[in-house]
Amino acid sequence: MFYWFLKFIALGPLLKLIFRPRAEGLENVPPSGPAILASNHLSYADWLFMPLVIPRMVRFVAKAEYFTSPGIKGWLQKNFFSGTGNIPIDRTSGDAASGALVSAKRVLAENELFGIYPEGTRSHDGRLYRGKTGIARLTLETGVPVIPVAVVGTDVVAPPGKKFGRITRPTVRFGKPMDFSRYAGLENDRFILRSITDEIMYEIMRLSGQEYVDMYAGRAKEESRKAERAERGERGDGDERKIAS
Repeated sequence: MFYWFLKFIALGPLLKLIFRPRAEGLENVPPSGPAILASNHLSYADWLFMPLVIPRMVRFVAKAEYFTSPGIKGWLQKNFFSGTGNIPIDRTSGDAASGALVSAKRVLAENELFGIYPEGTRSHDGRLYRGKTGIARLTLETGVPVIPVAVVGTDVVAPPGKKFGRITRPTVRFGKPMDFSRYAGLENDRFILRSITDEIMYEIMRLSGQEYVDMYAGRAKEESRKAERAERGERGDGDERKIAS
């Protein structure tokens, strides 16, 4: 109930009034039944605008800590995340990736929509990065189609490193469902998993118009931070040399 209260009464109408988000390809989202919504990830605002433009609930996995923290803050946090459609990563396997897969399969088994960001983390520079193969394993093990999604403009609303940027009109594009049943039974073939993931990322790139980088986003962020630290160090050394002279 909290999810629908936020979407249709408390938060959704306000977001629509201020940002007027556009939706394209809504006919590609089934009115019922399970589907995997695979989206690019430009901003923390993505999880607001993508579900906002479709009538169905979209569920995501979230860190288990959001549901187990003690005290009043923990209680509020738990109720907010569960109330907005998020589910905790199943930690019984001891591995976060495997736990996320188990949780996602539960959502799909209940004929719901599951949202996933194949890049694994937000893009720090607006480019689209290499997808992780968990999404390929998920679609093969469940037989559920993948709908590629491109969210455009959210990095203007909430740029990386900032809580808010400026008001713009985000666009959410839904591509045609992708069926990978031809690879049924091959979920343990890493080459097949990579091929499926790359095919999904290509469709997301086509919808979003982003430049594609064949590197994981986490690694790209780390290299960018190293380059920034090196540049600051060089500037500092230059200043010291000027003072010395």
